[in-house]
Amino acid sequence: MSLPLLKLASLDLVRGFVAVGRRMSITHAADDLCLTQSAVSRQVAALESQLGVRLFARGYRSIAFTAEGERLFRSADAAVQQLQDAMGELSAAGAGKPVVLGASIGVASLWLLPRLARFQAAHPGVELRLSASDRIVDLRHDDVDLAIRYVRHAPAGTGVAPRRLFGETVVAVAHPSVAEGALATRRALARQTLLEFDAPRGHLRPAWLQWSSWLDRRGWTNAKPHGVLRFSQYDQVIHAALAGQGVALGRLPLLQPLLDEGRLVLADATRIETEHGYWLLQAQAAPRRAVRLVAGWIEAEAVTG
Repeated sequence: MSLPLLKLASLDLVRGFVAVGRRMSITHAADDLCLTQSAVSRQVAALESQLGVRLFARGYRSIAFTAEGERLFRSADAAVQQLQDAMGELSAAGAGKPVVLGASIGVASLWLLPRLARFQAAHPGVELRLSASDRIVDLRHDDVDLAIRYVRHAPAGTGVAPRRLFGETVVAVAHPSVAEGALATRRALARQTLLEFDAPRGHLRPAWLQWSSWLDRRGWTNAKPHGVLRFSQYDQVIHAALAGQGVALGRLPLLQPLLDEGRLVLADATRIETEHGYWLLQAQAAPRRAVRLVAGWIEAEAVTG
């Protein structure tokens, strides 16, 4: 049985309920809506009072849907998302909304930034905003049009089929003044400083980007370098290598332009092929023209290297 339009709950109450349901947190929902926690709680309580049912079971520092709440959320979330999409498209058409491209700090710094001049030359009328973060973004809820994600397999649950851009090969690289013979023997290693990617706790720290794995592969498990410099961001590792501060393990697809220019060179012939790759994610199945142009440009750059 449908309610008359006159008796339908106000959009503010539904929006507050959906915000809490998406985050399963009143605190985070309040941040999303730029409201106080008490204001969001009152919105949910008012909706529950109007419907005559409880929508959330509240525990100590936690909430969960009731059966009625879960049923309402499935419909309300879809309806609110449709409103967001439709109103976003209308707003973008009138205001020239920039295309938001999300990427990790390393991909943004080493792969995207050196190529942006070519994009601007090819598409001077498209405004692009680069959102660099090592946090995994939710394209649907974080207002991101496109994202480049580094994973082993195609990301699931994105709505639009991801496109694989390129795989990953790891090599040892250094400034030309450092590279020659740097890793030829254990004795040579003992004179070198190794640049290590030491990701913060909770972030992906691939074993193949750790020097211990590389040394094990060479049969040098107990070999000791002169020193080790550790960095919390991968692009910092590469900038240190460019400055001649040591030898780094480089992601070849990200560093190829630096190798082509001779700013970095291979310090060893060893190559590590991984199962991970870089994938392009798209928020909407039928995006506006500017988003399609950016996506096409990224795929073309991935092909040309």
